[in-house]
Amino acid sequence: MKTYPLTSLTIEEATALQFKLVDSITRFFPGNEILTRGDLGVVKGLNQPEVTKKAEQVLADFFEAESAMLVRGSGTNAIRLALHGSVGTNGTLLVHDAAIYPTTQVSIDMLGINIKKVNFNDLDALKKAIVSEELDGVLVQVTRQKIDDSYDLEEVIQAIRALNETLPIVTDDNYSAMKTKGIGTQFGGSLACFSTFKLLGPEGVGCIVGDSRYINKLKQENYSGGGQVQGHEALDVLKGMIYAPVSLAISSQVSETLCERINSGEIEGLEKAYVVNAQSKVVVIKLKESNAKEIIDAATTLGALPHPVGAESQYEFSPLVYRVSGTFRATDSQAETTMIRINPNRSGVDTIVRILKEAMNIVKK
Repeated sequence: MKTYPLTSLTIEEATALQFKLVDSITRFFPGNEILTRGDLGVVKGLNQPEVTKKAEQVLADFFEAESAMLVRGSGTNAIRLALHGSVGTNGTLLVHDAAIYPTTQVSIDMLGINIKKVNFNDLDALKKAIVSEELDGVLVQVTRQKIDDSYDLEEVIQAIRALNETLPIVTDDNYSAMKTKGIGTQFGGSLACFSTFKLLGPEGVGCIVGDSRYINKLKQENYSGGGQVQGHEALDVLKGMIYAPVSLAISSQVSETLCERINSGEIEGLEKAYVVNAQSKVVVIKLKESNAKEIIDAATTLGALPHPVGAESQYEFSPLVYRVSGTFRATDSQAETTMIRINPNRSGVDTIVRILKEAMNIVKK
């Protein structure tokens, strides 16, 4: 099995990203406002909390975009609204020839969007589709949908833009924002979407970054007070994002080292380990026997998390030992019993190795 994980930021690059975000914050917030819990409600003239507005300005500045919007419903609703704002209902959307992420498929169905598929790993085929198909937009999921996916976000967007400068490009940056060198809009995309919960932020808040013509429309439609992200939540988004990149870069390094130790034969019963983006950057392990469930159950008793909460959210500091993702299972019917995935979260290699060794001993008994 050949895998092509996304290139993660080094700790030095992640540190620079932390500093960049703090710099953006200081450009829009006076210090006394940072030491508060923000404001609430639909402020006259803004139709949203003032602090939320400033947080959105920070995010637009940080990601070098025209505009940004915090939304309820996490990354799922960020993508749904982005598709609504740019592609609309009953449009035609070009996607990668792979299993569409389930919640995204729901959004596509809700909007009555028609799907055209092409292999994004083949840039010539992608270019042909852009020229030959009648399209209203393109959706690019940054993280891998299939084990052998190798396409590069920047290359995909540049290939599209070389042929069509105005076609809406929505990128699903969930599981990759703040981990790699940029989000979709930094490479020429129209709207980039991600969950701030995955970046140590509050539950249920998503972010859309990109072209103001689309985001302004979405803000005008979001006139209900109950639809606003409140000031204290917006501040929590920024606070989490400050610490996310360095933490995520450390986790990436742990994954690489863990993979090397497993492949050296240190743990009996594990055949091969791979670093993949499924959905987060994790270690996927091929087992020598079809005993994935038993290993997962044993690891849980030893301190590993039994299921994800928000994919590296603030609650997930212990390592996750879990089944491989749904999109991977869709491409390999045996994966659920013959593979496991491990997300280090905030743990170190030695902790994960200990848990796996003890879990394998329990399973053998």
